[in-house]
Amino acid sequence: MSVSIEMQEWQTAAPATHSHLANLALPEDNAMQQLIEQLSTSGQLKIIEKRQGLVLETSSYVGRITLGDVQVTIRPKIQMMPLLRLMQYAYGLRQLDLSATATFDVEASSFQDLLIYQLANEVSDLLTRGLQRQYVRKQEQLGSPRGRVDVQRLARQGGIMQATLPCMHYLRLEDSLLNQVLLAGIRFGVRLANDDVLRLKLQHLEHFYCSEISAVKLNWHLLSRVRQEMNRLTTAYAPILTLIEILLASTGISLGEQYQALHLPGFLFDMNMFFQHLLTRFLQEHLSEYEVQDQYSLDSIMRYSENPRKRRPPALRPDYVIWQKGKIVAILDAKYRDLWQKELPPHMLYQLIMYAIGQEHCTSATILYPTTTSDAQDARIEMRIPAHQQGKASVVLRPVDVLQLDALLSHEGTRDNKRERINFARQLILKV
Repeated sequence: MSVSIEMQEWQTAAPATHSHLANLALPEDNAMQQLIEQLSTSGQLKIIEKRQGLVLETSSYVGRITLGDVQVTIRPKIQMMPLLRLMQYAYGLRQLDLSATATFDVEASSFQDLLIYQLANEVSDLLTRGLQRQYVRKQEQLGSPRGRVDVQRLARQGGIMQATLPCMHYLRLEDSLLNQVLLAGIRFGVRLANDDVLRLKLQHLEHFYCSEISAVKLNWHLLSRVRQEMNRLTTAYAPILTLIEILLASTGISLGEQYQALHLPGFLFDMNMFFQHLLTRFLQEHLSEYEVQDQYSLDSIMRYSENPRKRRPPALRPDYVIWQKGKIVAILDAKYRDLWQKELPPHMLYQLIMYAIGQEHCTSATILYPTTTSDAQDARIEMRIPAHQQGKASVVLRPVDVLQLDALLSHEGTRDNKRERINFARQLILKV
């Protein structure tokens, strides 16, 4: 008998809270045990098998996964409609007119269908404007020579032996690598979609617009190659490639791997990565008087006093370092965990302590965390460090009201709105 469990991010489900988990056991075969171990190691989903049943602990990953007869659905805390708008902003996607669509229920849909719905609309918009044609090299025997005669190939075949010549020429075709990856992304979306209407929409796009395009196997090597070949003529494909990358990574393929290391029986999306993308774009666009550097390496904090192996010292890399007039004024990390509702894990605190005590002028570090609680306020943890030059350092827990941010991003164009966005961005980096 199959069991369905619904959870939210950063939640624990046990037999005491979810009766369906009582007396449940997962298959003991090697594949299932390896999957359980890798899910726990990666932090995607912790699964504890006890005598009383199963215990599940979620983190920042949302989506749906099937474990034997158990289907676990992890829903984001943010409602789907605001989340969709924030994702569109974070990843530079199209704003969809959902009022004209009655066939897709955003709030009731699974998270992966939300992404695939965005993919279907991005692809549909691109296809109606026409696929990009690119010059593709062709090598073939032609009775009427075209392009350049392949002299080396002609010599290898012993001269002119037939009424054709080996030619190398270029044709401007839709069957380019870029469009082949596009087709592979459409087919990948068909396989992942739970919604039948959504699946039919993608199949319709494939059948009527991509019939002349060759099939390729989707992997990170192809995506990386396509990204390197992008130019101003193919920028319209960028949002589609971004969505394909998100879908690929959320099915168990780690970024940078050419082949799939772990075949997830489902879909798990890392909300922490989304939150970082969202804050990166928002801070860089609205803090013009500051320099916002993401993933900046603080390599002056630690060094070897004895280094017989001549290794490089460890470097700390906070999510954001904010500079003004050549000085660091703020060090920030984005953590997708509502610290207004949940406790601060020790490992997060220890990481921020290292940032705070490692700087001469900036002796505090800030965790930016998402919340939907409108009255959430800053919390500050102070550490007294006698040996430190300033004598003390602090870690600030600062809420980011994602619903307020969504409202600010949804009303563009006015001078007052622009000023409100700038003030919101300043409040995130400095106590005002």
